[in-house]
Amino acid sequence: MIPCCFLAFCAITVQAAEPLPSWNDGPAKQAIIDFVETVTDENSDDFVPADQRVATFDNDGTLWSEQPMYGQAAFVMDRVKALAPQHPEWQTTQPYSAVLQGDMAAVAAGGHRALLELVMATHAGMTTDEFEAIVTQWITTARHPKTGRLYTEMVYQPMLELLDYLRSNGFKTFIVSGGGVDFMRPWTQRVYGIPPEQVVGSSVKCRFEVRDGSPVVIRLPELNFIDDKEGKPVGIQQHIGQRPTMAFGNSDGDYEMLQWTTAGDGPRFGMLIHHTDADRESAYDRESSIGKLERGLDDARAKGWVLVDMKQDWSKIFPDLKKR
Repeated sequence: MIPCCFLAFCAITVQAAEPLPSWNDGPAKQAIIDFVETVTDENSDDFVPADQRVATFDNDGTLWSEQPMYGQAAFVMDRVKALAPQHPEWQTTQPYSAVLQGDMAAVAAGGHRALLELVMATHAGMTTDEFEAIVTQWITTARHPKTGRLYTEMVYQPMLELLDYLRSNGFKTFIVSGGGVDFMRPWTQRVYGIPPEQVVGSSVKCRFEVRDGSPVVIRLPELNFIDDKEGKPVGIQQHIGQRPTMAFGNSDGDYEMLQWTTAGDGPRFGMLIHHTDADRESAYDRESSIGKLERGLDDARAKGWVLVDMKQDWSKIFPDLKKR
């Protein structure tokens, strides 16, 4: 006879191994589990070998919060303020003066051109090692303006669980983001378990030099690649070299990534995170200037993409805060 205590232990172990604990039971959670179980079953007609299991994730709004502004945008604003003493002309020159005065409406009114100018002024003219050190220092201290949490505490607990679940089933997980690749790489391993070489993002041009006898790579004030919208499939092909099996996003900037992923042969999976929880996070979609989701809402059903209702499908949004 098997002791009751052993049966109880087995029951506890099975319960503890339940995947995606912060996802409420429902179609979205079940779709993920069904797909993963199918493609990892060697007896299934839809079995996918481990070396072909690739999952790509947008970052802003998919893995961490993007409201009221992108994390990298907050970094840019802080860098402008830090560099302002070296540039007195910024006090009377737009878009810098708007940043220094805290006039975010004026910054937004400048559009992509103004933002690009700010990025070039704050992200270039230094070595890659120097930039990494600046990002590392900022990301360990900067806090979200609404919650007071560190930005790395504004990550979504259900998505952290999803990353772990996929990796435990032989998937290689990649970030494919419109954000700067060198902004993300210093911290994605620590926060998401995704190493730098598995991060695809926008970039500036660089140049190799020897300074004072030491070889360095210099960041130039020239845009190299924008990894957004139609750029995402291109970035995936150039950096990863194969079409993903699964793709996850939250906005129309991710549309082409999901479109390209799910158009491939064999089993494919696309998912969009719909921000519907104004109480625990933010509610936005069609009218938002950040993370706009319109085409995805209209086309998800027809394309077979899973639409996650954050309010209904997630029992928890952010990880518990660690005691400091």
